[in-house]
Amino acid sequence: MSTVEDRLAELNLVVPEVVPPVASYVPAQRDGRRIHTSGQLPMQDGQLLTTGKVGEGPGLVTPQQAADLAQICALNAIAAIKGLVGDLDKVAQVVKVVGFVASDPSFTGQPGVVNGASDLFVRAFGEAGVHARSAVGVAALPLDAPVEVEVVVALAEDV
Repeated sequence: MSTVEDRLAELNLVVPEVVPPVASYVPAQRDGRRIHTSGQLPMQDGQLLTTGKVGEGPGLVTPQQAADLAQICALNAIAAIKGLVGDLDKVAQVVKVVGFVASDPSFTGQPGVVNGASDLFVRAFGEAGVHARSAVGVAALPLDAPVEVEVVVALAEDV
């Protein structure tokens, strides 16, 4: 088990199986020292955990629920990375995270939602998990998911 997986275990998390694509793409693609993941949805055991828009009010996914879902998206991205490199300790740096939040028109708390993913990358990868980021509100996401996360990581030079 890698140091990253040990850190996740301390949080009572395990790297899941790679989520199979729902369309014509691969979960992650390597380009030299970089790995780019496809957008990862909050899927567990092949099922989308919840659907809907994020915001405050009846019938909406709360910002805290969405942040928890963003963490699951990040965990799925980690699985996609592991699927390519095998050992997560080969990751030298989480470079960029992009989080998309399906937002109610009045919702402007996208950065807080995407913190669910960002915080997990820092906990899992330590200093190497600190990254640049975008948090974007959108009208809709695939399968009516409330949040989607993609990540770019750099591998160690000797990998």
